[in-house]
Amino acid sequence: MTAIDFAAFVDELATISGETIRPFFRSAIDVENKSRSGGFDPVTAADRAAEAAMRTLIKRTFPAHGVIGEEFEAERPDAEYVWVLDPIDGTKSFISGMPVWGTLIALTRHGEPIYGMMHQPFIREQFSGDGRGARYRGPAGDRTLRVRPCAALGDAVLCTTSPLLMKDADRKCFTRVEKDVRLSRYGGDCYAYCVLAAGHVDLVIETELKPYDVLALIPIIEGAGGVITTWDNEPAHKGGRIIAAGDRRVHAQAMALLNGN
Repeated sequence: MTAIDFAAFVDELATISGETIRPFFRSAIDVENKSRSGGFDPVTAADRAAEAAMRTLIKRTFPAHGVIGEEFEAERPDAEYVWVLDPIDGTKSFISGMPVWGTLIALTRHGEPIYGMMHQPFIREQFSGDGRGARYRGPAGDRTLRVRPCAALGDAVLCTTSPLLMKDADRKCFTRVEKDVRLSRYGGDCYAYCVLAAGHVDLVIETELKPYDVLALIPIIEGAGGVITTWDNEPAHKGGRIIAAGDRRVHAQAMALLNGN
């Protein structure tokens, strides 16, 4: 498959998932809580239908590839190439009628993310990257994504989905960083990482992430010149406690506070 064919295929994945999801958004939709720990982890028919549609297209086009998704069992997870799907990252925003959610599509090779896309079908925006470059496509036109320089934490804009999602000890660490930044904003889910890649914010700090929450975002952020790691400065591939920054200087300053230094 050529680069042009591959781009067309990923666009088809985004299109079919978007067409599946849009009729459900801001409609009367049943919400199921799939949490087993007493919390609230919503899933809807839109999540499942979109993932099923993408899986069908992948299996038809690349039968040797594996697929890992949020809503269904993994298929061929040890294959050389594996697609990692989160049909609606930000389901809580989705069911609340807020458009800060998106479909995450990642392609990994031997476990390494080599391509990622975040598609927001309601706003009709796409953020994509391959670790070497990153692109935006949407109502504002097509352009290259690039993080912005930010030398000091006191000048930084920080995003997280919600500190309430963090364990108590992690929330205390997060608060140390939040007290030092210029501005903090809540509720972004995957969209926050994309606006970081676009140069609008400087830091995203979160916890309790799964691989399908983050794998698609790694090639976008790195392709835009940013850095994304765990709080322990390890690769972000497996999720967990994640920090993304547009500038390595701010990444280092935030890491020091997160780790009590």
